[in-house]
Amino acid sequence: MTGTVLILGSTGRFGRNAAIAFRAAGWTVRGFDRFKDDLLTSARGVDVIVNGWNPPYPEWAQFVPDLHAQVISAARAAGATVILPGNVYVFAPDTPGPWTADTPHLAINPLGQIRVRMEEAYRSSGVRTIVLRAGDFIDTQASGNWFDQIMIKPLAKGRFVYPGNPDITHAWAYLPDLARAAVLLAEMRNDLPRFCDIPFAGYKLTGNQIAEALSKVTSGPVRLKQMHWWPINLARPFWKLAPHLIEMRYLWNTPHSLDGSLFENLVEGFKPTPLENALKTALPHAASGTGQKLTANSVHELS
Repeated sequence: MTGTVLILGSTGRFGRNAAIAFRAAGWTVRGFDRFKDDLLTSARGVDVIVNGWNPPYPEWAQFVPDLHAQVISAARAAGATVILPGNVYVFAPDTPGPWTADTPHLAINPLGQIRVRMEEAYRSSGVRTIVLRAGDFIDTQASGNWFDQIMIKPLAKGRFVYPGNPDITHAWAYLPDLARAAVLLAEMRNDLPRFCDIPFAGYKLTGNQIAEALSKVTSGPVRLKQMHWWPINLARPFWKLAPHLIEMRYLWNTPHSLDGSLFENLVEGFKPTPLENALKTALPHAASGTGQKLTANSVHELS
């Protein structure tokens, strides 16, 4: 069952990949220019709204509640389903894993609490909503995230920089896979609960496992080096993003993964991209030095 989908944030990480996946599946895809388009008007006649909007961390408290209230209003008026890329910020550091749709959202940090309240707004709105929850992103192009701007930046020199404990697991999602998952869920939207929280397992990897996989992909030795956090701490007084990066540091030192059994039961036969194939698509920009800088304007989903 296809239809018309409105992509909010179509130039961002999730939105860009979602637009590609929905077009490939035969959907009519509408973009949205937040500087000149009206959301209620743009949403008329659409079946699904993919909400890829995500302000920079320093603006979350100010803008996230209102942005999502606008999306809820537009979806209600159009009778559309909202697909929301969820993250792992809603879970507290000491929450046992793997994290499922039933794991309590007990985040104690400010960014996590904003996400908890935002998701609850959808749940209580009555608007049909699919939260597709994933870990950190592996993208097909440089997009200013941890992976391309920090971790593989010195890969041409045989180094892989890791922000946390390299011996514990961390949840990752390859964005083309996550976008394909969104399409499949959109096509069965009317058969799902009105509010549906669906974890996407993606990859469960330690830093050392990623370094080993990169060695295979690059056909050369890759040495893991742990990132120093002291420059970010020093930058706190004058870099608005720094306090938020430090706030979310716990996820790099908290073993975690997402339980994908619910998604697997809903979507039989889904074949994730092998890790080495995914990494190959993420690497061409690493040696070239191109891509966005890790700034308050480019960071959307860092965990």
